Amino acid sequence: MSGILDTVNLRTQMVGQNRLELLLFGLETSQKYGINVFKVREVLQCPELTEVPRQTTAIKGMAHIRGETIPVLDLSEAIGRRPIPEEDLSKTFLIVAEYNRRTLAFMVRKVDRILNTQWDQIMAPPKEIGNENYLTAVFEYEGKLVEILDVEQILADLYPMTTDVSEEVATHEVREKARQHNVLIVDDSAVARNQMQRSLENLGVKVSIANNGRQALQLLKDLLDKGINVEELFLMVISDIEMPEMDGYTLTSMIREDQRMSGLHVVLHTSLSGGFNVSMVKKVGADGFLAKFNPNELAGVVVNRIRQTEQG
Repeated sequence: MSGILDTVNLRTQMVGQNRLELLLFGLETSQKYGINVFKVREVLQCPELTEVPRQTTAIKGMAHIRGETIPVLDLSEAIGRRPIPEEDLSKTFLIVAEYNRRTLAFMVRKVDRILNTQWDQIMAPPKEIGNENYLTAVFEYEGKLVEILDVEQILADLYPMTTDVSEEVATHEVREKARQHNVLIVDDSAVARNQMQRSLENLGVKVSIANNGRQALQLLKDLLDKGINVEELFLMVISDIEMPEMDGYTLTSMIREDQRMSGLHVVLHTSLSGGFNVSMVKKVGADGFLAKFNPNELAGVVVNRIRQTEQG
């Protein structure tokens, strides 16, 4: 256990080709869960918490960690499972992570290990379980399914965000021009897709959707095989990085390797944080990087691309 707690920070620097490292953890049942190590700042035993007025009992208080005051979320309670008993809080662990420009500490019952795997081993949840859940992906490990939670959905429920684009960005002139364009958005999180779609449709552009990199790549290739010029059809592709089956880095690389669409404009849009994003954007040939989620910034990237196309 001490090895995991001591080395998580160092291992967040790993960058690979369609591969990832997952920190496995447990809540109040025997079910194992995973979180991408990229998003983990550190893991530590839960310190004494400061109580705060709150709208949800899933927020257990504030932790003072390395000069920061960070909200602590009982992840089990947040997804509708049994909360960690108050008397056990001192025995829990905090996974300090960064999502969508927020630093949060997820309270978990135990931390298991760091597992190396490939994105093509990570599968979307079975359709049969429906949409009313907090799963974004699953994978098999030691004969059992490990669940990867849709943290963006959890945070959206706790901290609802507007998807409206301001009139300063979405002017009448911009909206008129935007109606002529189609943007392909790629994201495995239903809440992220919905946020982006609402914002971009608010701007006026048409939106096409793919749930992961493999699905997006197949969509593009199917269109190309029909003789459709995807560089003309789509103003741009806005893709998440973390996705089951094929991540955004690999999707971008595959687009660049296909001469029929190598000029397609690609922006990576992700809740991942860290300086490695800048170097990876250049390495895989993406045209830009955008941190999730700000509707005006998202719309601004699209508006800038429209202006680029007008200038030839």
